[in-house]
Amino acid sequence: MSAELPAEGRLPGLDVVVPIHWENHAALMFAVWFVLVPVAVVLIRFGKPRPTPYGIPRGTGRFDRRLIWWTVHFWGLYAAIGLSLAGAAFAMLLTGGFSGSLHGWFGLATIALGALQIVSSWFRGSHGGRHGAHSDPDDPATWHGDHYDMTPTRRWFEAYHRNAGYFALALALGAVTTGLAQLWLPAIAVGLAVVLALGLGLAVAMTGLGRVHDTYRSVYGSHPDHPWNRARRDL
Repeated sequence: MSAELPAEGRLPGLDVVVPIHWENHAALMFAVWFVLVPVAVVLIRFGKPRPTPYGIPRGTGRFDRRLIWWTVHFWGLYAAIGLSLAGAAFAMLLTGGFSGSLHGWFGLATIALGALQIVSSWFRGSHGGRHGAHSDPDDPATWHGDHYDMTPTRRWFEAYHRNAGYFALALALGAVTTGLAQLWLPAIAVGLAVVLALGLGLAVAMTGLGRVHDTYRSVYGSHPDHPWNRARRDL
């Protein structure tokens, strides 16, 4: 074990010394950021259904194959941040606070950017569309919503959320590699290499097979009269 990592820690407010198993901290953070989060990203990238003229029908269950990509992404992100905060709190409480190490900075930045992903989702705007909860399928005047109309609110949310998510994964990679520099765990190193190789292979394969469907067209449909389809008719 690295000399920089204490083998024991004291529980705050209690005169109790406990051993610190850093491999458990490493395993938790690796599972969160290189298993759970990639699954959520892969599903929302490649798991959307092939577009139909009017999209996903109202009343489709969250665990239906046509919506499971959104359900896993949404709840997976909340779970990832919750588990990450628990893992970080464990390390900081038992060691007396923030270490100030390169690994600590990468980890803190990863969790902060991940938490902002959740905050940004609160500002994604209303849904709308023919199958919206408050829409009349026969009256297009009732279909308006930030997502359906692709208002600036929705466009800026998507621009931030998508790109910040990739940056968070890049920071997570920095956190894992600097963590391995402090405490070498062969299983984590091999697992990281496998995940990166599988991720590249899967992305290439799914893209080549035509599984990258536009989110708007998957959700609302491919009909040319939908506002965002009209706006992109020349793209």
